[in-house]
Amino acid sequence: MSIRVECHAGYRGEEYPRRFYLGERRVEATEILDRWLDPEYRYFKLRGDDDGVYILRHSVTENSWEMTLYNGGACKQTRLSST
Repeated sequence: MSIRVECHAGYRGEEYPRRFYLGERRVEATEILDRWLDPEYRYFKLRGDDDGVYILRHSVTENSWEMTLYNGGACKQTRLSST
């Protein structure tokens, strides 16, 4: 699912998502839970202000964002990554 993301550059200049939009709905990132790199993508696992857990993927070559996972809290016992 394509999304619109607003980022913030931290003190080291690395950008990370602060909020994103699913259509007209705005979700504030309250916590970055994990992040990792791939040769073509940057991934961010975050908690939203709606208490959902999201994985957002940024394409470095296309400068576009996608949501690749959403957990709204119904499965709190489920691990969402191998870490």
